[in-house]
Amino acid sequence: MSKAYSALGGFFEYLNDDCGYQEWSQYLIKRLQSLGVSAGACGVDAGCGNGYFTRALQRAGYSVLGVDISSEMLNKATELSRKEGLRPKFIQGDITALELNFKPDFIVAVNDCLNYVPQNKLAKTFSRIYKLLKKVGAFIFDISSENKLKNVIANNVFAEDREDISYTWFNTLQDDRVLMDITVFTRRNDGLYERRDESHTQYIHCESEVVSALQAAGFSVECEGHLGGDKSQRINFICKKQ
Repeated sequence: MSKAYSALGGFFEYLNDDCGYQEWSQYLIKRLQSLGVSAGACGVDAGCGNGYFTRALQRAGYSVLGVDISSEMLNKATELSRKEGLRPKFIQGDITALELNFKPDFIVAVNDCLNYVPQNKLAKTFSRIYKLLKKVGAFIFDISSENKLKNVIANNVFAEDREDISYTWFNTLQDDRVLMDITVFTRRNDGLYERRDESHTQYIHCESEVVSALQAAGFSVECEGHLGGDKSQRINFICKKQ
């Protein structure tokens, strides 16, 4: 079983084309602006995936560095950016051990990045991000909620079949996490399909515990649901360095 996104990394944005990327990115930009982070500011898109939000932020006038732990994700992010005539910088890195050679005005981590961080690493990760940011810097991220991971994802099977890629996704609840086993079939140039298997672990975080860890790191925190609405499946944490 291969590491997370070794097979899916090049297809992530393509397979999530129904998630409302445009509206989501505009929500993110408006929330940054609400924290006083306007166009011209420099920031980091941590767990950037295939770079949709990195590109959207750059188009909105921000200077953005995309960071992801998956080289497959980053290769596709670079390809998609160049197709759009954009050239943000992408580097491989882990949000729990993020190292930068500049002080960003903001850091964002969109679409479950923090669900890949174990509970015992959250406090240290938040403290690290706090220290990296400029004074009064902003940190915005989301998590899949307890309800979503326990009652929608866990102990369930999902599948999708497209012309060039198919996958099956098996999910098992185990204490404070969901174990995800994914089998991916991708179409080769000769028309045959290649099978690859990968595993993921997403950790279930309690909203109140996340808020406590953020406040202990020094952030002021506001919580709201997806796009500012319902919290049942996704929770956004809007944080400001004090």
